Amino acid sequence: MLATALKIEPADGCGAYVSGVDLAGASDADVASIRRALFDHGVLFFRGQSITPEQHIALAERIAPIDVNRFFPAAPGYPVIAKVEKTAEQTTNIGGGWHTDHSYDIAPAMGSVLVARDLPPGGGDTLFADMYAAFDTLDEDLKAQVRGLRAVHGSDHVFGEKGVYANTDQPELAKGGVETPETVHPVVIKHPGSGKSVLYVNPSFTLRFEGQTREESMPLLMKLYAHAMNTAHVHTLVWEPGTVAIWDNRATWHFARNDYHGHYRLMHRITLAGCELEAA
Repeated sequence: MLATALKIEPADGCGAYVSGVDLAGASDADVASIRRALFDHGVLFFRGQSITPEQHIALAERIAPIDVNRFFPAAPGYPVIAKVEKTAEQTTNIGGGWHTDHSYDIAPAMGSVLVARDLPPGGGDTLFADMYAAFDTLDEDLKAQVRGLRAVHGSDHVFGEKGVYANTDQPELAKGGVETPETVHPVVIKHPGSGKSVLYVNPSFTLRFEGQTREESMPLLMKLYAHAMNTAHVHTLVWEPGTVAIWDNRATWHFARNDYHGHYRLMHRITLAGCELEAA
């Protein structure tokens, strides 16, 4: 394999900062190293990048096939790039709660490549939580309790015609007629890239445990969520012009802070296709 100059420095709580690479012209060795580091760390942060929409698409395609999100509006002229946008007049942002993208799909998205395009003067940080650590730090009794469970995930309550976004100032995200099925995944998955065990439930899209009602499921789910939100396993990314984040949806949660009312924010996101998930 060709040598690569990548420098990977673990971040506090979750993920790693990567330097020594120009994402617009990354070598094959660089991309291979980025994939390995992504599976190991869950999310990678890059500073000082200058990447066009065309280069953004080319980079994503080298990591994994693209999965076009069926709910988000596309960037003009680039149907595979989703706009994550909030105008100065809007009060609702996208992703303003802990979640992992596409857990409601049979084959959940592997990850995303998010590029900062237009940032507010302050605020709009994104928090990332480490789901490897969330499972590893459960006590042994709780690990045993959740290992054999499966959970039902869905999106209708968020993106459906009568979902959360329907009564906000971003109603275009509430898509009537768009497929919003429920699907089932193991609560503890074997990560397809690293082989490590991962806690795979999230507050936004996990509805209940298979064979239980939501009311029966919530006490354990809330315990798992509170554990996963432990600040020791969370990193806050402060966006700067030229920042790119690449995350693995199977190994992390993320949360976009909505603390910049009165200012415009635009990010470009490409979603990376994944596979069906197996129990650990």
